[in-house]
Amino acid sequence: MISIRRSKDRGKADRGWLKGFYSFSFGDYHDPAYSNFSVLRVLNDDRIAAGNGFGPHAHRDMEIITYVLEGSLRHKDSTGECHILRPNEVQTMSAGSGIVHSEWNASESAPVHSIQIWITPASEDLQPSYQQVAFAPVEKRGHLRLLAGPQASEREQATIINQDARLYVTELAPGESIRRMLLTGRRAWIQVVRGDLNLNGDILDEGDGAGV
Repeated sequence: MISIRRSKDRGKADRGWLKGFYSFSFGDYHDPAYSNFSVLRVLNDDRIAAGNGFGPHAHRDMEIITYVLEGSLRHKDSTGECHILRPNEVQTMSAGSGIVHSEWNASESAPVHSIQIWITPASEDLQPSYQQVAFAPVEKRGHLRLLAGPQASEREQATIINQDARLYVTELAPGESIRRMLLTGRRAWIQVVRGDLNLNGDILDEGDGAGV
């Protein structure tokens, strides 16, 4: 069964410098029907104006994965990590027993468009950690490119999360298709971040998502 979550039905936030779209409950937005999807807790589609961002704030017991579509995002955290995240890179922060971080648009002239995903970890009170992996654009064209997954479960270089879940990205040319079989008991969430998609006969537009 496929359950479609249309872009227009997502939660929204507009702070002037931030325009956010929330597939699941987040912050002041609460939707009992979309509090999570299995271990997928948050899927935020954010656009941050130049020279703006989120100041230092704390997280605990969450796997936080960030993927930039356009622009660049500066990350700094209490473990001493300070990096800039760009398109075709993935960042994973395991909050574990507690971490404080900030996320800021690294540009003073251009906006940044990013997707942030939170995964509930399999264990709590783990050591906080940070990872960042870059890949060539061709690696996501026409097939699923792994961004994050459990340790020692995949051959592609990816960030490691503390959960039996996998995050992929793909870029399909017009008319191109891919097939992914789900094992019994497994679930999948598909999010369209650009363009449109035919998912088993259902048309998903930019911003739409679907649970399988």
